[in-house]
Amino acid sequence: MTMQAAPYHSDVAANPDGICHWVVTVDGVRTRIGHWPVKDAKGTVLIFPGRTEYVEKYGRTAKDLAARGFASVAIDWRGQGIADRLLENRAVGHVDVFEDYQLDVKAMLDHVKELDLPKPYFLLGHSMGGCIGLRSIYDGLPVEGAAFSAPMWGIKMSPALRPIAWGLSSVSKPLGFSGVFAPGQQAETYVLRATAEENTLTSDASAFEMLQAQLKAHPDLALGGPSLHWLNESLREMRALAQMPSPDMPCITFLGTEEAIVDPARIYDRMSRWPGGELVELDKGRHEVLMELPAIRDRVLDGATALFESQLRETA
Repeated sequence: MTMQAAPYHSDVAANPDGICHWVVTVDGVRTRIGHWPVKDAKGTVLIFPGRTEYVEKYGRTAKDLAARGFASVAIDWRGQGIADRLLENRAVGHVDVFEDYQLDVKAMLDHVKELDLPKPYFLLGHSMGGCIGLRSIYDGLPVEGAAFSAPMWGIKMSPALRPIAWGLSSVSKPLGFSGVFAPGQQAETYVLRATAEENTLTSDASAFEMLQAQLKAHPDLALGGPSLHWLNESLREMRALAQMPSPDMPCITFLGTEEAIVDPARIYDRMSRWPGGELVELDKGRHEVLMELPAIRDRVLDGATALFESQLRETA
């Protein structure tokens, strides 16, 4: 089958080596998948991005992985990046059911095999990608090890707000208003509303400015806040995952001490009962530890690839 080329914005990706294709899922949603080939790669890292993210954001991470000997691949999940948006208002982050992301995972895996990217495969899941990735592992994702960056196994919110979030998002479905923004969310993407000094994503001002430059140059990549429907679907999925035992797979998870997006308590709980799993806390790290100051970023990438290489030695 002929692969259909998709745009790769190398002007803002901090890595000119990416190649993108359009890939249609079994339920007819067009996603975009990018890969970064590496000569004589040790294996391929499946990058599962977070909510609002897109392939180009991981260009620098792909370059860092390439320097450590790994090819990589990333996806625009349905409803974000330049994949098909699911609502008429394209600024609203939305998914019909959370399990639909697994259809994107299947399309990504099929594409990786069609490209003949080198095995073994490893998982690197950030934020929402960490939630999707954990479910994928339970579903048999063929990876030899997993690294998570601030995984969305819970959402950080005040105890007073939590029952309101559950209640409002639940009634929004039968009452027909679940496609609207969740309370406090808006159309303009957070990266363009925040400043480099005050943002909750990274303490590296140059990295934050790079994210702003990407969205200013290519506004079609931007995504605003989530819908009430997405909120309800994600709360249900995180609750279901929290009740499951940890997978039998080598795992390392990274969490910044200044995390303000996902719920650290859920991460502590999961990693405390993950046999052979390691939790690495990063002093002064914010949510985007892969976009952090070089010392933090290197620690994440060195830790992740050390885990992957230990599995390479074991399988050898």
